[in-house]
Amino acid sequence: MGKILLFNKPFGVICQFSRDGIHPTLADYIALPDFYAAGRLDTDSEGLLVLTDDGQLQHRITDPQHKLPKTYWVQVEGMPDDAALEKLRQGVTLSDFTTQPGEVCVMNEPADLWPRHPPIRMRKNIPTSWLELTIHEGKNRQVRRMTAAVGLPTLRLIRYRIGEWALDRLNPGEWRVEKFS
Repeated sequence: MGKILLFNKPFGVICQFSRDGIHPTLADYIALPDFYAAGRLDTDSEGLLVLTDDGQLQHRITDPQHKLPKTYWVQVEGMPDDAALEKLRQGVTLSDFTTQPGEVCVMNEPADLWPRHPPIRMRKNIPTSWLELTIHEGKNRQVRRMTAAVGLPTLRLIRYRIGEWALDRLNPGEWRVEKFS
């Protein structure tokens, strides 16, 4: 029976344990041996990162055949219209591939959301809004590329859920270990 570690990765942290001398890494937050990330999260993204001490479980979480849904809270520049939301729901054609359909809805700013350091860039005359977007892929910078392609550049990206695991009650930099069978 393996264990999983749920970590709320802060903005600016690299998803690796080896230090690069510039950015904070997982080693600055997690001192448990033999845990490895099951997937990645860009340095400029925040939120849920799942780590495990079980190689088979790590493979199952990251294997595209299992298609674990990943839910993101996305703060975008602009106000989404029905056409933009429908494009996200149908799949977005990017320069190198077409995404699978996503599940998306407009949401209020998440309750009890922590401030980001540094804060996002705000423009006085352009409103921002929040989307909840669930995808079943996880290609490089996919959510940011999808929202940009429909005219809604991402300002802040927080991964809230992977499969059955959620960020609930974890502040940035905090983690908890759960058993998995």
